[in-house]
Amino acid sequence: MSQLPVPGHRIPARLFSLCRSGLLFGALEIFTLASAPRTVGEWLAQLPAAPTWEAALRAGSLEPLDLNALPQNPALPDPLRRPDGVEVDEPMMWAPRRQELLKLFQYYLTGTLPPAPRTTRLVGSTIGREGGITRHTGVLEFSPRFDAQLHIEVIIPRGPGPFPVLVIPEKHRSWATIAVGRGYLAAIYAAGDSRDDTVSFASLDPGSDWTLLAKRAWAVARCVDFLITRSDVDRSKIALAGEGRHATQALVAAAFDERIAAVIIASSGAGGAIPFRLTGEDRMREGIEGVTRHSHNWLHPRLRFFSGQESRLPIDQNLLVACIAPRACLLSSAFNDPRESVWAVEQTWRSARRVYGIFKQEVALQLHHRNHGSDTRPVDVESFLDWLDGRFERGIGPISSPPVYPTYADWQRLSGERIDPSRFPGASVTAVLGPKARRPLRSRGDWLEQRSGVLGRVGWVFGESPAFGTSPIDPAISESETEALTLRRNRVPPECTRLTIGFGSALHGTLYQPVGATAAQPVPAVIWIPPVPLPLGYFPGTQNSDLTLFDAWIRAGYAVFAFDPIGSGGRIEEVRRFYDRHPHWSILGKTLQDTRDAVDALLQQKNIDRQRIFALGYGNGGLAALHAAAFDDRIAGVVCVQGFAGLRDVGDERVAGENIARCSIIFPLLPRLGAFVGQEAQVPYDLDEVLALIAPRPVTLVRSTRDGIGSTAGVQARIENARSVYALYDRAAALRLFEVNDDLRYSPEVAQETFRALRTLDTP
Repeated sequence: MSQLPVPGHRIPARLFSLCRSGLLFGALEIFTLASAPRTVGEWLAQLPAAPTWEAALRAGSLEPLDLNALPQNPALPDPLRRPDGVEVDEPMMWAPRRQELLKLFQYYLTGTLPPAPRTTRLVGSTIGREGGITRHTGVLEFSPRFDAQLHIEVIIPRGPGPFPVLVIPEKHRSWATIAVGRGYLAAIYAAGDSRDDTVSFASLDPGSDWTLLAKRAWAVARCVDFLITRSDVDRSKIALAGEGRHATQALVAAAFDERIAAVIIASSGAGGAIPFRLTGEDRMREGIEGVTRHSHNWLHPRLRFFSGQESRLPIDQNLLVACIAPRACLLSSAFNDPRESVWAVEQTWRSARRVYGIFKQEVALQLHHRNHGSDTRPVDVESFLDWLDGRFERGIGPISSPPVYPTYADWQRLSGERIDPSRFPGASVTAVLGPKARRPLRSRGDWLEQRSGVLGRVGWVFGESPAFGTSPIDPAISESETEALTLRRNRVPPECTRLTIGFGSALHGTLYQPVGATAAQPVPAVIWIPPVPLPLGYFPGTQNSDLTLFDAWIRAGYAVFAFDPIGSGGRIEEVRRFYDRHPHWSILGKTLQDTRDAVDALLQQKNIDRQRIFALGYGNGGLAALHAAAFDDRIAGVVCVQGFAGLRDVGDERVAGENIARCSIIFPLLPRLGAFVGQEAQVPYDLDEVLALIAPRPVTLVRSTRDGIGSTAGVQARIENARSVYALYDRAAALRLFEVNDDLRYSPEVAQETFRALRTLDTP
């Protein structure tokens, strides 16, 4: 099959104004020097082993995609912008746009769904009655051969019909009990993880490329075929629901089948309501890489080509949710669900809501946040039905949750700041380092003379911090065992002690120390800074492995201090009104302050070597670690993993716009940078200057050679610029780069290099 046409032109500069207003959907289309493989051999060498996918490539049944022909767009694709650039702004224009999107989803995600069978019949029907309800069970068979089957059970409540309907997979049978008690007819179908009749569907379309996800969604449509023939069913009030993968199949079924009036999507994870651009191994979450390797038949193998290249994907899951409009949809997510992110769900909601807006039905798409882990409890199911009652005009009404995470537009509105990049001197004027430096650095004095100016420019980007003093340790603040269990950090690594410490602004962190650390034999310490936002906070594992970073460090004699950055783990709701309270500060600035407070806390521990406190960060946590060391010379050294890329467009790489958009517009860590998207040469500083601020303390950068948002040449050029300052202290070797031939994720290989980097850092 040839590749579907996708727009390849660069979006005009005027559309960057959409980003600045917060409408980031499709407004950033950025080409980079990162190159994707083209041939079968190149693809096989690029990605980790996935036998089924590799076999399809070798056999020729799966043609390689040329990702280099696709534009790179870190923002969510715009559901209301057609490939020809025309804006969809009225209901009559949405139907063809929806069909266009569904065609793309069948190509990249689900495979081709066959048409409905000419005949669906019920066989083996039985009827039973108990406690006032009626159970009707049977098997649906489909033409032409009737050898494909789907078991179905219909539970009919007491009273006269017709009834609203809740269609659920067999794994959620307990939901049916609650629904029937609320006056719903429950239809339970056998196409899920607990029982899957779709194994019999092979004969329906022998040459089809449809996936397991598509088969299960198609099975839901066949249930609807049967239900609308029943006189006790209200055809206008058919709803679907599911959790996890079952939520994903409900999402796909609702997107393709307009007979479904409402859908409840709970914790659907990667491939569900979570955009692939906003999840994945680079964020310590499950993404394209894990899903297509471990569940190879769930999504189309063509999707695997976008592992590590998610920003080139022409579609994303926000568009699938948009295809449900204007019908009712509830997106339910849990704050501490390891499979997904409340922040990512909110971005889907914001994007799809624009489609609901052209129908003036924004209220039909709602968020529902659960304040616990991924499990769905009876009280949650009752809440789902409360919402459904409201949509079906049966009482109760909306249960919507307000968004938790602020947007760039929120910051603009609250701060009132309107930054004009043209008023900032260009890089050639402000540059202290490199070939465009204003004057060469010949001595430490030359550098110290300019250092305060660099600090001032960096500090301006981070915003205006409130005044904080040194905080004593507060023994009254601690983490409960319940919270530790929810956040999966109740386990204590072997040969280790675990101590909860109250520090800073009413925060708590956990100090893991090697057994035997004493005041007489203090140990070095590492402050771990994870990427933001993470549902489990500082939890140091990945979704698809048992990798735990702390064990190796502690065995080697290091203490580890970890805390949840604002917006993560136990501090998710703290970020909700951050910019209301601090409109001229920044979320990353708060993380820096918390890191300084963490240093204060460690300095008060007698078992810790005060001269050997290091910062280790991953992703935007690595960016935080570098800046923390730049502002706090008590940090003895830094390991930054996958968090170093250019901010200015200075000719060595064309990725600066994407990098600053990721940490300002897409997620407002440093919102002042958002004004410089499209004018990157005017950014007040670059990361080579941050490295120079840390000099002469050691810094090690660990990065993937497959990093889709940077280049080795760009990183090395910035390192060399900063090394000129290190050379003034005779410490040029203290600045190191370790590269790993792996995807942009915290893989075991990256973890090994990280540990090696830490040991190297701590070696004089």
